[in-house]
Amino acid sequence: MSILEYNGAAIIAMSGKDCVAIASDNRLGIQYQTVSMDFKKIFKMNDSLMVGLAGLATDVQTLDQLLRFRKDLYELREERTMTPKVFTNLLSNMLYEKRFGPYFCEPVIAGLDEETGKPFLSTMDLIGAQAASDDFVVAGTCEGNLYGMCETLWKPDMEEEELFETIAQALLASVDRDALSGWGGVVHVITKKGIISRELKGRQD
Repeated sequence: MSILEYNGAAIIAMSGKDCVAIASDNRLGIQYQTVSMDFKKIFKMNDSLMVGLAGLATDVQTLDQLLRFRKDLYELREERTMTPKVFTNLLSNMLYEKRFGPYFCEPVIAGLDEETGKPFLSTMDLIGAQAASDDFVVAGTCEGNLYGMCETLWKPDMEEEELFETIAQALLASVDRDALSGWGGVVHVITKKGIISRELKGRQD
């Protein structure tokens, strides 16, 4: 078993019309043993930017604290909020710095560009190799399932409610076929007005 699969995770980010959504499951496990059903994997960086971290649970929490510190330092120095593009480069550099003893995390970045209002989606591997996308990005132990569901359900220019429904269905259908993730989920929809968060109830087995 890969160390990235040790705790289990499923994260999706998906773009819509002037909005973007990011969703994750709630399970924390030690291989096939479930330890917790409310483990946080998506972290808010500012009102138009969120990051999901899939991988080893200890590294997820470490990276969250480190990213928050680096982001706050940037905003203090520059006197402006960090854009999703800048944040992605910051995270990519952080991961590449540690390439010989990496953080076992695969990040998913979702945000809205403050100037244009366009959705921004990106993911990377554990040493920071970036892969941007216009439609959706996925990470976790059921990547294959997530890709299949997203390719089936996603369509361009979805409004907030339709985007929420699509990403929720894609997540729940995918984790039902993966023993290492699941136990419900959470969806955050980022719009110009702010972030709308909703809990999902899934199969509890």
